[in-house]
Amino acid sequence: MSLDRAVFAFAGVMVIISVLLTTYVSTHFVWFTVFIGANLFQSAFTGFCPAAMIFKIFGIKEGCAFK
Repeated sequence: MSLDRAVFAFAGVMVIISVLLTTYVSTHFVWFTVFIGANLFQSAFTGFCPAAMIFKIFGIKEGCAFK
């Protein structure tokens, strides 16, 4: 699995978790979803992604988006 796919998979899982938390625990968890979306938006323009940096430390090979 490349770094790009790992980041996309991680973001997808986090969105699902945040929606479930918003639905079943508290409506305030919607801010977690907003944070994830904002992070995805800024990484599309800057290429900076904290999750990608962490995955690199774990040895996942680079893709073409996050170098």
